Amino acid sequence: MKINWKVRFSKNNVLFVLRFAAALLVPVLGYLGLQFEDITSWNKVGDILLQFISNPYLIGLTIFNAFNILPDPTTSGLSDSKNALTYIKPRKDVA
Repeated sequence: MKINWKVRFSKNNVLFVLRFAAALLVPVLGYLGLQFEDITSWNKVGDILLQFISNPYLIGLTIFNAFNILPDPTTSGLSDSKNALTYIKPRKDVA
């Protein structure tokens, strides 16, 4: 699986970074029955992290969810296209 990690996680690709962060956070909060508004202190963040790392099912669910946004849906398989692997920043298409 070849993915252009530099472009995916670059400052020019904020939308992907936010989607990836949501893919990590949403399953954890959903499984624990929490909402973003419930995180009101660093102690609460620590409690959530401890609950997360002590739950193998939740770890697997989160990894699976994050993995689901990695493949480029415009190519077959899991790798980026040969063209996309050469990008140094996300391509801006003009409609």
